[in-house]
Amino acid sequence: MTAPSATSRRRWRRFRYPDSLYRFAALLLFLVLVFYALDYLNVHLERLADVGGRVAVFLAERYYPPDLAYVTDADYLAYVGETMQMALLATVFGLALAVPLAWFAAFNVSPSRRFFYPLGRFSITGARAIHETIWAILFVNLLGFGPFAGVLALTMFSIGFAGKLMAEEVEGIDRGQVDAIRATGAGPVQVLIYGVIPQVKVAWTGIAIYTWDVAFRAATIVGFFGAGGMGWYLRRTIEGLETERTAAIILTILALVMASEALSAWARARVMNR
Repeated sequence: MTAPSATSRRRWRRFRYPDSLYRFAALLLFLVLVFYALDYLNVHLERLADVGGRVAVFLAERYYPPDLAYVTDADYLAYVGETMQMALLATVFGLALAVPLAWFAAFNVSPSRRFFYPLGRFSITGARAIHETIWAILFVNLLGFGPFAGVLALTMFSIGFAGKLMAEEVEGIDRGQVDAIRATGAGPVQVLIYGVIPQVKVAWTGIAIYTWDVAFRAATIVGFFGAGGMGWYLRRTIEGLETERTAAIILTILALVMASEALSAWARARVMNR
């Protein structure tokens, strides 16, 4: 009988390691949860085969042709401009608050790991935990209908979105530069300005652009809940069963989001290639 080869012995040792059993158990548990969810939610996979055709027929019968003349109305275009302004202001306000919160929430440079770190983490997590539509409903109930409620809702969204990404960028920086600045006797703010920001300014700029892009998409929806913008037109046409006008508004949103995506991608490319 020939002795097992070195490759076979290595494979056998890897198979015997406990982490292999853990990975197998985790995969098995994942599959069990997936099948349980499919059964519990009554999801019939066989019906997905023809769902595309049924959706196409439904759209052709109800939403075609879109009433494009409706979206060229001056009042509607004013609401489009309102949506863009809401996204811009919310991004500016959100980033202004996300920067210090990201500083607090970065464990490696937080000015106080006992006080500021949990404060920053709680603020960012709290802003992220609540969806922007829920924020919109809350601020509409508090402040009434209008774009001011939408700006505040999108500001909370921007804080949670940008704050988390910025904090993670800070936690991945080179500690050597930070320690060198601290060794000179610099305070926490000086460490941030001279040791942290030079390392993350390019990434933060990209995050800021991406935040505006995502906030603009969200701004097209919060108006549905009374928070201003073109979403109010969308709600009005849906509730009035004006399907052809609804289709035109959806096409407008799609076109604006695609334009926003192209603009933000161009801006991020310019920043990253510097």
